[in-house]
Amino acid sequence: MEVWPAIDLRDGKCVRLQQGDYDRETVFAEDPTSMARHWLAQGGRRFHLVDLDGAREGRPANLAAVAAIVRAVGVPCELGGGIRSEETIAELLDLGLARLVIGTLAIEQPDWFRRMCRRFPGKLVLGIDARGGRVATDGWLKTSEVTALELARQFAAEPLAAINYTDIATDGMMTGPNTAAMAEMRSAVDVPVIASGGISAVGDVARLAEIPMAGCIIGRALYEGNLTLPEALAAAGDDGEP
Repeated sequence: MEVWPAIDLRDGKCVRLQQGDYDRETVFAEDPTSMARHWLAQGGRRFHLVDLDGAREGRPANLAAVAAIVRAVGVPCELGGGIRSEETIAELLDLGLARLVIGTLAIEQPDWFRRMCRRFPGKLVLGIDARGGRVATDGWLKTSEVTALELARQFAAEPLAAINYTDIATDGMMTGPNTAAMAEMRSAVDVPVIASGGISAVGDVARLAEIPMAGCIIGRALYEGNLTLPEALAAAGDDGEP
């Protein structure tokens, strides 16, 4: 199982939110590039970047920080947040990002998202952020009537790189992942599913690996020292191979 350390960007800084709440923010580094280098030195082989400002504003807002991280680490990086046009996709891929996470427009403009999947095969990740089993959009500010499983099945035949599945109730709360929901999604589609939300200890990583998930995204637990990145990599059996 792949391990993706998360680097969340807001106002050019590395931060973490609790349950996507912009009023519950912790700043972990003024310079996110230094944080990326730190995780690289700890064995990080790929990074999950989130443009929190972009998610709320509907357009990328931390491009300078993203570009600096990509240049600094030299390993695959993915980015989510505010990606709402073909031009933006092309611009971000030109920065050297390995893949991009799109959620809101997949719901609002499904035909457009299908076209983008085919235009950029293997480069787009469907981001599914669920609250109570239903998909949240616009930086988690809105909740739709579409269920997470419905959305996943809708695009499962497209050339997606993966599905990133986040359980909002557990995100940033250090309460353990929603393994039942993750296992249900894993069984529902023949697409690599990356688990996100709630990982708080090395045992959580091991349980996700047993499902098995294709990968997991870890944020606050790494930043607060509840587990180390080498421990997470070992529990996941992540040897760095694709």
